[in-house]
Amino acid sequence: MENVSVQKDLAGGYCDNLNQYSRFLTREVYIGDVPMGGLNPIRIQSMTTTDTMDTLATVEQTIRMVESGCEYVRITAPSMKEAENLAQIKKELRSRGYTVPLVADIHFTPNAAEAAARIVEKVRVNPGNYADKKRFENIEYTQLAYQAELERIYKKFSPLVKICKEYGTAMRIGTNHGSLSDRIMSQYGDTPRGMVESAMEFMRMCEDMNYYNLVISMKASNTQVMVQAYRLLVETMVKEGMNYPLHLGVTEAGDGEDGRIKSAVGIGTLLEDGLGDTIRVSLTEDPEFEAPVAKALADRYARRSAPVAGTERIAVKDLSYSPYVYNRRVTQPVQHIGGHHHPVVMLDVSAKNLKDPYILMEAGYQYSAVLDKYNMADQACDLVYLGDALPSFSFPGNLRQIYNYNTWLGLKDKANCHPLLKLEAYAESEQKDPFLNLLSVNAGAYDPSLLQSLDETAVLVLETGAEHGMAEQRAFFIALLANHIQVPVIIKRTYKEISADDLTLYAATDLGALLTDGFGDGVWIDAPQTVALSTLNAVSFIILQATRTRISKAEYISCPSCGRTLFDLQETTQLIRSRTDHLKGIKIAIMGCIVNGPGEMADADYGYVGAGPDKITLYRSKEVVKKNLSAAFALDALIELIKEDGNWTEVK
Repeated sequence: MENVSVQKDLAGGYCDNLNQYSRFLTREVYIGDVPMGGLNPIRIQSMTTTDTMDTLATVEQTIRMVESGCEYVRITAPSMKEAENLAQIKKELRSRGYTVPLVADIHFTPNAAEAAARIVEKVRVNPGNYADKKRFENIEYTQLAYQAELERIYKKFSPLVKICKEYGTAMRIGTNHGSLSDRIMSQYGDTPRGMVESAMEFMRMCEDMNYYNLVISMKASNTQVMVQAYRLLVETMVKEGMNYPLHLGVTEAGDGEDGRIKSAVGIGTLLEDGLGDTIRVSLTEDPEFEAPVAKALADRYARRSAPVAGTERIAVKDLSYSPYVYNRRVTQPVQHIGGHHHPVVMLDVSAKNLKDPYILMEAGYQYSAVLDKYNMADQACDLVYLGDALPSFSFPGNLRQIYNYNTWLGLKDKANCHPLLKLEAYAESEQKDPFLNLLSVNAGAYDPSLLQSLDETAVLVLETGAEHGMAEQRAFFIALLANHIQVPVIIKRTYKEISADDLTLYAATDLGALLTDGFGDGVWIDAPQTVALSTLNAVSFIILQATRTRISKAEYISCPSCGRTLFDLQETTQLIRSRTDHLKGIKIAIMGCIVNGPGEMADADYGYVGAGPDKITLYRSKEVVKKNLSAAFALDALIELIKEDGNWTEVK
């Protein structure tokens, strides 16, 4: 039986126990005959990508989604005709024996929402688009003008609430970072607090009408913003006596490994905090591929045990850092680790063939036998662990080699070579490296006094064997802050008997959750030999990119497609990626329609947005640059735009 935290335990913040797993107990809400929240398992859902007017295609895709693990299926209803056709879709599904609850996705059309609420089990409304204004205008609101707008929205929104009450329909109030209204933006800016207030306004209206069948979401493509918004939401709800279920998701996560890792960083961080009652993983892939990823994330918490009795509890109100604003922990740099240096990546090569320099290709170093030189990729690791193994070739000059202490002692040439030993052994060690000493420490069993006497060459390698290892490691960082210890820390996680797919999700959760809070000056993923070194290297760098702590390649903010999409998102995303993925640090948003257009791009540098059949509009940030281009020429025009801005580099 999993441990749950009730509202009274959350008086000081979003989580009642930061060093042990405890799920936040939310109100139980019925969506059809599948309840969410309360003591129910974390539910899995996704969204169709078919044209809602194509009844059979939508039904067939829904069935594939259900068979892949979806417990709810969302379908877009951008206008009245799609909303009304939900009845045909539902009828066909029921005739085939599928009772999965359906959710109508609404943005700009209150009349479509009201029609859908009479048909399906749940409607989703976006406060930034529903009865509110989004014209990217900066307007100064007086208190009276602001209140007048709220009253206007109340009148527009109340008919939907009354219909939902009458028909027993649930509602998701789904705020998106990129689609906050001009009114909210003018008052709060493009911030997590603005996202929370946007939703809270609608939630208060619902409660004023005695309607409580609500689910809430705070989605963003920026994982830091997303995590901060959900935490602020829970804190705010609790202060106002609310505990509605939470729908978790990272918008426009992208596809492939990048999309999975970005989703796991955002969703997993909140699951680690005990937050979340349903998950949607948004990938630019067919929706039936989303549910297994969401299920793999959720299943990990079904097995979590209750906190150990008597263990000292770390509460949010006692923290010396803010979990609602990103600030990296202050450290004193040691060589290129800590301080203002980006987090490093460390890999274990001790079991590799150390007679062959080509093994370093998997770590980001391309060896040329003719020139006897290495070319370093953007995603080249910074340190390698060799244990007691001695290589028979020269390593790249910038790649630091880490050996077990006794083996390091015996090296004749110690240039660029450094020792790893236990924290407890460091004080008595007969010889120390004058530049860098790595000290392994168990987050759950260490002598705090040893941390006070470390010199300026020490870097900790933080390990854990706990079931809820992220929380144990977080407690270690909190102790460092409390004692004003500024030694850099490389976070190490070891995974045994694990598939590459699960390792990707688990590492993104465990390491990503700490990095999102500003903890960690490096990452070291330790895994069985069945997981390729190239996978460990790539996953490490993608986690750092997803947490915005180290940018090593171009980033693609790509929506997951739906019935509103005006072009083939998967094909277009891959085409744009093939021409631009060498542009380090550039963020390109690829959006299928105006709903996921300028607003949802959030902080992208460039946008490629469907404006109509075979029509593309290009954006620089949120500014329209070129309208209604033919799709055949739009990518070339995008590249020209990047070149005009001086952000283009040729492929090496």
